[in-house]
Amino acid sequence: MESIWTESIEIRKREPLPGDMEVPAVVIGAGLAGILTAYYLKQEGIRAVVLEADRIGSGQTKNTTAKITSQHNRVYDWLIRTFGYRMAEHYASANEAAIGEYERLVQDKGIDCGFSRCPAYLYSRIETEFLKQEAEAAKSLGIEASFGTECELPFPVAGVSRFEHQAKFHPLKFLAGMAEEVEVYEQTKVLKVEGMRVETARGTVTAEHIVFAAHYPFINVPGYYFARMHQERSYVAALEGAERPEGMYLGVDQGGLSFRSCGDLLLLGGGSHRTGVHPGNRSGAGCQYEMLRSRAQEIYPGCREVSQWSAQDCITLDGLPYIGRFSRRKPNWYVATGFGKWGMTSSMVAARILTAMISGRDCPEADIFAPSRHVTVQAVKGLFVHGAYSVKGLAKHLLPRGKGRIVPNCPHMGCRLEWNPEEESYDCPCHGSRFDKEGYLIDGPAQTDCKRQEG
Repeated sequence: MESIWTESIEIRKREPLPGDMEVPAVVIGAGLAGILTAYYLKQEGIRAVVLEADRIGSGQTKNTTAKITSQHNRVYDWLIRTFGYRMAEHYASANEAAIGEYERLVQDKGIDCGFSRCPAYLYSRIETEFLKQEAEAAKSLGIEASFGTECELPFPVAGVSRFEHQAKFHPLKFLAGMAEEVEVYEQTKVLKVEGMRVETARGTVTAEHIVFAAHYPFINVPGYYFARMHQERSYVAALEGAERPEGMYLGVDQGGLSFRSCGDLLLLGGGSHRTGVHPGNRSGAGCQYEMLRSRAQEIYPGCREVSQWSAQDCITLDGLPYIGRFSRRKPNWYVATGFGKWGMTSSMVAARILTAMISGRDCPEADIFAPSRHVTVQAVKGLFVHGAYSVKGLAKHLLPRGKGRIVPNCPHMGCRLEWNPEEESYDCPCHGSRFDKEGYLIDGPAQTDCKRQEG
C-alpha cells in the first residue's frame, strides 16, 4: 500500500552520521518541515545538520495528498471569533505566503515536481450559511475567496467556498530537490536529547539550537505534547477512469470526501478516524478502503483503483499547529508538530518561523502558532476527550495480555494497543504509535518495538 509518490521517485541515499560533531543547529526529521528548516537556516549562514532515523521522506511526507493550500477546512471564521482579527490575519498571511514560497523555490531551483496553481473548494451537500461565513472571513483577512453554488463535482452540492490561486505538486520530487541543498544523515535514529546534546547510536551531535521536526515529539517532559495531541488516520485511493476536476475539493459534511487530480489519476480521500479506534473495532465490520471503493463506483461508475494508501496526522487540542519554542524550560529547543491534515503549507510556515526565531529576526506570525498560546474552550474540550482515551488505554494495560507473540502494550507510555485489521497493525489509541503484526515500530512517538511475550 505505497503512495503514488513513492512509486515514481527514488531519493538519493545519504550516509549515516560519521561520529560526534558540534554544529550551530540540528534538525531531527528529514520530512518537508525538517529539510526546509535546514535549508532556510543555511540561507541565514547557520549550519544545520538533519538527522533521519530512516530515509529522507520516509515518514508522513510520502503519504500526503499534496495540497498546498491556505484553506484549512472551516478555520478562518473560528479564528477571528476565538483569537481576534490580528492573530487570524497572521495565520492567513503565513499560509498564503507559504504557497508563494513553494512556487518561488520550484522556479528558482528548477525542480520538476508538477507544481501548478488551482482553486481549492470546501463543499457541502446540505448547508450553505457556514460556507458563506468562511468565505467572508477569509476574504476579510486578505485571501481571494468567494461563495458559490456550482462546481465541477459530478453530484449536486448546496454550496462551496472557493479559494483562488492555491496549488498542488509531487511532494517527494520537491523534497528530493530541496534535500540536495542541505546536510542530511540517514539511518541515524535519535535516542536521547539532553540540554545541547542529541545522542544517536552513530554519535552525539552538540548544538546550540535543536529542532524537533519528526512528526510527533518523542520527548514527553517538558512540553507534554503527549497530553496535547492525538493522531488520526485517513485513507486515499488513486483512480483511473474518473473525471478529474481542475480544482481541489474537501467535503465538510460528516463523511465528506477529498478530491484532487494528479495527471491521469483522481485521488479520492476520506474515512478519517482516531488512530487505534478503528471503525471495524466498534461495529465488527467496516473497512475504510472498501468504503472509498464503494463511493468511487457510486460517483464514477466503472473507474478502476490503481493504488491505495493511508496517512497519519497529529491533531492538536484546538486544531492549530504547534510551531515555536518546545517549552519555556528549553528556550533553545524548537518544535514543529500538530499539522493536522495540512502538512504541506504548515511545513513551510514552520520552517520560516523557526528560522526567524533561531536567527534572531522578528516574526509577528509566530503568535498564533506558539505552543504556549492561550487555551481555548475547544482545547479544553479536546483535553477531556483525549484524556478519556488515555485513561481507557492505560486501564486496559492491566488486563490479561492474551496468547499472541507480542506484549500488546505501547512502549511509549503503556497504553493497550488495538488491532487494526485493515492495515494489519497494532495501533495505540492514546498517542498514535503503530507497530506491525510482529510488533516492530511503524510510527512514533514510541521509539522502540513492542516487547515479546515470555515463555
